[in-house]
Amino acid sequence: MTVTTSSASLTDDAGALTGELTRLRRTLHGIPEVGLQLPRTQEAVLAALDGLPLEITTGTGLSSVTGVLRGALPGPTVLLRGDMDALPLAERSGLEFAAPVERMHACGHDLHTTMLAGAAQLLSAHRDRLAGDVIFMFQPGEEGYDGAGRMLEEGVLDAAGPGRRPVAAYALHVMSHSWPAGVFTARGGPQMASSNVLSVTVRGAGAHGSSPHKGKDPIPPAAEMVGALQTFVTRSFDVFDPVVLTVGTFHAGTATNIIPDTARFEATIRCFSAENLERLRAGTVAVCQGIAAAYGVEVEAVFSEQYPVTVNDRAETDFAAHTVRELLGEERYAPMDNPSLGAEDFSRVIEAVPGAMVFLGATPLGADPETAPSNHSPLAVFDESVLPDGAALYAELALRRLEAEAGAGAA
Repeated sequence: MTVTTSSASLTDDAGALTGELTRLRRTLHGIPEVGLQLPRTQEAVLAALDGLPLEITTGTGLSSVTGVLRGALPGPTVLLRGDMDALPLAERSGLEFAAPVERMHACGHDLHTTMLAGAAQLLSAHRDRLAGDVIFMFQPGEEGYDGAGRMLEEGVLDAAGPGRRPVAAYALHVMSHSWPAGVFTARGGPQMASSNVLSVTVRGAGAHGSSPHKGKDPIPPAAEMVGALQTFVTRSFDVFDPVVLTVGTFHAGTATNIIPDTARFEATIRCFSAENLERLRAGTVAVCQGIAAAYGVEVEAVFSEQYPVTVNDRAETDFAAHTVRELLGEERYAPMDNPSLGAEDFSRVIEAVPGAMVFLGATPLGADPETAPSNHSPLAVFDESVLPDGAALYAELALRRLEAEAGAGAA
């Protein structure tokens, strides 16, 4: 790859990597792994980075990869993050390279990893322009395992050395719906919700289905709790400070004629404000306890925080928007009007350093962004044509942010 020094050449160089990026993405798509241990994915990432002038380390408690690129010019540090894990669902996308297992890259993390590896290649080739260091954070366990928190505990923010914590951090997230392919979007302030889990176990007393009065059936009170929790949300919270509660699992019983001892369900709860979080913590548990008391059964209701609100730094978001427009064109950036009730553990990174998550539309060609299968659907398909521009934006954000910091220091 020819080393040149303009933004135009950076996008050209990224375009020249299209075939390589597509092959890497399809390799990753075919080996989806869930959780914190992603050995095959880690191996593929290390192979993609092999030969680049990076200082590579891997995680001790998880299959993370951290690379540090030292710029040719003095300056601070910027962090770029890409998540690597998949979801535990069987793929029904119809793609010829679909994974033949009960796991799927349904959230596009295979694209994130590929674009970050491409950025590492681009920045290595443009190292002469780099006024500082870049940390490449390849993270497992985003889907409910707090991989970002684990990498923070293992010192990813200090990977460039003592006193060289990042001055800014950026992440891209592709969307298989809502935005046309190639359109970037973000918003300053809260962009994604906090994620919390309510785990409920109702304990009754088993009996024969023909004699329910001889036991304490846990299913009716558990079912009533599910309905009452929905009403609690819609009747207790301001619609302009949104709260979403979704019961995703409900388990009880083994046969039609057996009243079980227990019924269990779990819900994900999303919100944007600290006030609502505290009201949800107390209120959801109280709803379950009240219904249990009315039915004469016992209940264990546990509210657990998962990920905090993803709050984009407003200055870093404006910087990212400006970079997209200058690098790719005005039409390639659309301001994000409303936050998403999805959640992200990148929130932990940008709690520690200023930063921004930027969404990238990857709706397949010919599909309607409003009706295309969404992220986390077994039917989700992502347009691979966004890979070069995603890699170029990662690289350009690092280059420009370090240059801006160096210029401010000189001034």
